[in-house]
Amino acid sequence: MRILVVEDDDLIARGVVAGLRAYGLTADAVATAAQAQAALACSECDAVVLDRVLPDGDGLALLAGLRRQGNAVPVLLLTARDAVVDRIEGLQAGADDYLVKPFDLGELVARLHALMRRAGGRSSNVVEAGALRFDPSSGDAWLGGEPVELSRREAMLLASLIQAEGRCLSTEQIKDRLYGLDQEVGSNAVNVHVHNLRRKLGPDVVATVRGLGYRFGRAVR
Repeated sequence: MRILVVEDDDLIARGVVAGLRAYGLTADAVATAAQAQAALACSECDAVVLDRVLPDGDGLALLAGLRRQGNAVPVLLLTARDAVVDRIEGLQAGADDYLVKPFDLGELVARLHALMRRAGGRSSNVVEAGALRFDPSSGDAWLGGEPVELSRREAMLLASLIQAEGRCLSTEQIKDRLYGLDQEVGSNAVNVHVHNLRRKLGPDVVATVRGLGYRFGRAVR
């Protein structure tokens, strides 16, 4: 899962990004609404953590603009404004969830996973496909009831393919989800992760769409 953190307080932004990465998520931070618009235009994100007060305007204006553009990316407002009227205003502007500062990082991560679960139309964290059971929130996987150890990026790749709901993801889209903007990526990194997933979970777990990329295979035996 790739998260964009829009927060102008550098200390908070760096702490949230480091914490999300420690939980196995891909996270990047920007400090202004303009930077957020540019980041969302050039790369895909699974969710946005958005502060209300930004140097170049109200975060709600950015949110409202995204919704007018038809951008349905899940947005969690992270703000010090805790009045009921502020929460109502944020939710009515198009936010999917609201968390008040100071906050617990574990709760933030849990809320982000809940947003993705709802976006995918699932009532449970655990995804089942044939003999495969996988929990995107923890990265735990089982095949035929036996646990399978996945690396952090292998689990992130599997979660990204599942969340795509049958759509094909290009190599660049997968890189966006697995690596932050400040991380170097080897030219064959995605191929290596795909190979490892197939070796551990079976050749059908990832389907190759020739000339386009990869999708979740579903037919896991």
